[in-house]
Amino acid sequence: MSILTFKGGIHPYEGKELSEHRPISKYYPKGDVVISMSQHIGKPATPIVKPKDKVLKGQLIGEASGFISANIHSSVSGTVKSIENRLLANGAKAQCVVIENDGEFNEVEYEQPKPLSELSKEDIIDLVKKAGVVGMGGAGFPTNVKMMPKEPDKIDYVIVNGSECEPYLTSDYRRMVENPDTLVEGLKVMLKVFDKAKGIIAIEDNKPEAIKVVSKLVENEDNIEVKKLKTKYPQGAERMLIYATTGRKIDSSKLPADAGCVVDNVDTVFSVYRAVVLGKPLLKRVVTVTGDAINEPQNFLVNIGTNHMELIEAAGGFKSEPEKVISGGPMMGMAMSSLDVPITKTSSAILCFEKDPLNDINQTNCINCGRCVSVCPGQIIPTKLAKLSNKGDMEAFVKNDGMECCECGCCSYICPAKINLTQAIKSMRKQVLASRK
Repeated sequence: MSILTFKGGIHPYEGKELSEHRPISKYYPKGDVVISMSQHIGKPATPIVKPKDKVLKGQLIGEASGFISANIHSSVSGTVKSIENRLLANGAKAQCVVIENDGEFNEVEYEQPKPLSELSKEDIIDLVKKAGVVGMGGAGFPTNVKMMPKEPDKIDYVIVNGSECEPYLTSDYRRMVENPDTLVEGLKVMLKVFDKAKGIIAIEDNKPEAIKVVSKLVENEDNIEVKKLKTKYPQGAERMLIYATTGRKIDSSKLPADAGCVVDNVDTVFSVYRAVVLGKPLLKRVVTVTGDAINEPQNFLVNIGTNHMELIEAAGGFKSEPEKVISGGPMMGMAMSSLDVPITKTSSAILCFEKDPLNDINQTNCINCGRCVSVCPGQIIPTKLAKLSNKGDMEAFVKNDGMECCECGCCSYICPAKINLTQAIKSMRKQVLASRK
């Protein structure tokens, strides 16, 4: 099996040894759950419950409010305490349904779908929509929308992103090792929507056990194969993943579907299976709790809405007070200002570090070494774009391919002058996108 990759990228310290051998353990929230109506790209869901309502686990409590939106379900049974704005891990506030958890987890009776062989493409997409499945790798794009490209007959590949290239994260790895059969069956569900598509399960070569078990499962499948990727960040970025596995290129003006591809995260494909085969909504996800400030790094199967601090305590608490806590991976995750925030559908990890290396960094002048250019997977010139951003020159920024940045952070990581290149470029990209709206 050849090892596939892309041009550019970096090799940061992986940190996966802290939690990669920790099997997924179920964690049930003890306190109230706070369920955000904004757990996806697009319009927030509209609450359809009110304070004092009794709810069951799996009950619809937020209804998709547009084409790009997603249903939200209660992950516990209990009583709605309030509907109010609450802080999320990304620092923003969103409308949330606060539920007093009764600890009984009484569940609704789900309607059993017809066998997969009897379901039409429209039936499958509708079940995914009803279940509120979104991209669980961080973006949160509604999966049912992704399964409805303009030209479905031109989809050649459904790619499962099992690279998990962010350091420290091991939730997808544990899913692949512990539940490979469900992953493969979920991919088969998605392939049923696209008549001409083949399935690819892409896994980095630092996960030999996952490659072994998944390859064994698909060895007799004519239209599914495992592709081994070189361990390199950001191997899991959509553009890099598509190029590595298919040789096809896309830029910021195109979607994966324009290259004949649909790309989904491991936990997303797992949730597609549960939605279509079992008729169950997205209520839980796997979250890695790790870092050198955590006593017992773990991979937890967590109810959506569980408090971050509860999970940290379940992982043995802090060895010492951390200087930095990140939601997600260290490269593209968000530094957290509070731990009193809920887990959402896109929460992949809680990283806790004794020291914040950024505190000891002193920025100096650019020495024109070109390292940022050599590692940039988008083949752009980060130093030039950062200068244009700092000058506020939007027109020149766009002309010099600033929108091709995927905000991976490789340039800032490699820069010997410790210039905040990614931050500057990201800021201007936001301004450009806002102006286009």
